[in-house]
Amino acid sequence: MTLRTGHTGLNVTDLDRSLAFYRDVLGFTLLAEGKEGDRRYAFLGDGGEGPVLTLWQQAQGAYDGGLAGLHHLAFTADSIERVREYETALRGAGVDFAHEGVVAHREGAASGGIFFHDPDGTRLEISGPLGAESAPAPHADAPTCGFF
Repeated sequence: MTLRTGHTGLNVTDLDRSLAFYRDVLGFTLLAEGKEGDRRYAFLGDGGEGPVLTLWQQAQGAYDGGLAGLHHLAFTADSIERVREYETALRGAGVDFAHEGVVAHREGAASGGIFFHDPDGTRLEISGPLGAESAPAPHADAPTCGFF
């Protein structure tokens, strides 16, 4: 039996705010939403079968990258051009970026992307497999996605 990722669940502090970000800025589709008192959640998809991301309104504070658990959530786009389109949309939404523009995954790598934070501070990445050869690498000897 081979395991693969089914969906990723994120704890959020404000479901409405996070839903607006993931749906309106990143383009995910709302598949289902639950509102049972203070037990609120949303299943988000990308046009395929089933949820890709589930938002759970149960966090009491912002994301803390210094604690064990999720390091970052990475999404893949089909091209660097598409990554740059997401960058434009995210900048328009006032999102906090870890690096300026598209950066390479490591020195000389063809792959690269953008690194930013969602409304609760969760670290996110959108990358493409090719086209970042001329982009800078923030860390000369370590993967960019590891330290932001």
